Amino acid sequence: MTAVQERKSISRVSVVDRFLTVIKTLLVSLVVVGVVAFIAQQIDPSNAFAQWRNPGARALTADQFKGLVISGLSQGVLYGLIALGYSMVYGVLGFINFAHGEVFMVSVYTGYIASHKFAANGMWESNFLLCLVIVLLLATTVATATAILMERIAYRPLRNSPRLIPLITSIGVSFFLQNAVLGFFGPSTRSYPQLPEWLSKQYSILTFEISGTKLMVLLVTVVSMTGLWYLVERTKTGKAMRAVAEDKEIASLMGINVNRIIVTTFGVGGAMAGVAGIMFGLLFRAVHPMTGFLPGIKAFTAAVVGGIGNLGGAMTGGIALGSAESIAPMMILEPLGVPGVTQLKDAVAFTVLVMVLLFKPAGLFGEQLSSEDRP
Repeated sequence: MTAVQERKSISRVSVVDRFLTVIKTLLVSLVVVGVVAFIAQQIDPSNAFAQWRNPGARALTADQFKGLVISGLSQGVLYGLIALGYSMVYGVLGFINFAHGEVFMVSVYTGYIASHKFAANGMWESNFLLCLVIVLLLATTVATATAILMERIAYRPLRNSPRLIPLITSIGVSFFLQNAVLGFFGPSTRSYPQLPEWLSKQYSILTFEISGTKLMVLLVTVVSMTGLWYLVERTKTGKAMRAVAEDKEIASLMGINVNRIIVTTFGVGGAMAGVAGIMFGLLFRAVHPMTGFLPGIKAFTAAVVGGIGNLGGAMTGGIALGSAESIAPMMILEPLGVPGVTQLKDAVAFTVLVMVLLFKPAGLFGEQLSSEDRP
């Protein structure tokens, strides 16, 4: 009887393995054929394959390609900043905080309110940089406070519950925040005030044409990441965070206040989401109650792609995801004759996740899990 069950189990595993191999082969073939078709299209837009699959195809110019790279990079660092919160909380508590996208959304609304207050008295135009610093501090503070309150009210009482319970609670918190904002502001999309002309201008850096807004997003992200690296790697608080992420019980025995460190982790993750929120507001100048949903899901995807619990992996995963969203539709899908490629960015993002999980289930840089979560 046992031998029969083992044979059935081996048979099922074998079928699953064969199915996954087929999926891997199909995805890799799709990418390879798409890239080869793209290269052929760049050399001769009227080649036979292009005429068959994509009549009227035109070669992508160098400036167009650089524009896609910059767009992907600026979008990707936003995913990375949000993904840091997912990764940090998972590293410490071992669960996914699905309400983190709403922390990001709250910061975008905070920026919207503050920027319009400054615009109403003329400061937004006359002293934009001072206003931006104040808006950034306000949004970061509100996002940090939201994340801390979330941990204190919704998650701490469930600390010792089965992990499914805080996971479902986080979905409930996400809906609560969405509906609270919907009640205050209504369902319509709100716009940020007009940005100064110098921020909308194009600047040439190393032959790349980049708008002032995207340049600011990249610079602020570099500063934020540097600050986070210093906090985690060079301060006592960072060492305590790493100790708690490694083993909460031993960290507690060594005199570390585990509750305080967990609150700090939520706060730092919220602050990163706050920075991302203001950069998102400046880049897209629009906000509505569902603003946090899709960026939040993609940031979670970025955290998984980079390796959950791995901070460097979260940012790298975000950049990889944003770049794939921007470049892959034009470089892989359009040469294959797929219609409406610009509408398929979300599909590309989740296909990247599937491919990474198929080939590297622990993410590009590997997971960093606590001792109790390791197999």
